[in-house]
Amino acid sequence: MLIREATADDWPRIWPFWHRIVAAGETYAWDPGTSEEEARVLWMNPAKRVYVVEDDGGAVVASAYLTPNYGGPAARIANAGFMVDPGQGGRGYGRALAEHLLAEARAAGYRGMVFNAVVETNPAVTLWTSLGFTVLGTVPEAFDHPRHGRVGLHVMYRAL
Repeated sequence: MLIREATADDWPRIWPFWHRIVAAGETYAWDPGTSEEEARVLWMNPAKRVYVVEDDGGAVVASAYLTPNYGGPAARIANAGFMVDPGQGGRGYGRALAEHLLAEARAAGYRGMVFNAVVETNPAVTLWTSLGFTVLGTVPEAFDHPRHGRVGLHVMYRAL
């Protein structure tokens, strides 16, 4: 596997799994009807450092972004978003990408990383806790899950 910074040319390879994940409405608080252009602006925003994972055959199987969570005096706390192609789960791509972004965030001078809205039923919660993230709090019934009904959104944090 190869983890590298994304280029604009990677977007057409990210969009199919980005769309599949967001349209499912189970793990991201973005509108499931987000258009491709809106999604590209959200994910590939120039204020974000975007990364992709290529498998051994060169296919893009995951992507993530790294950005300040806030500006000004709070700009040393990072935020990130991660997506692994659902057909590629369980192969270690998410963990490798998460470990890479944590190292990149540290190297960039961030003091911590926060996730503002992790759906409590998201299987990635297990990954985040195994990597040292803790749940600071949960906003109860904040997310309308298509299978589980109203579920909470975790705020998760890890010092770097």
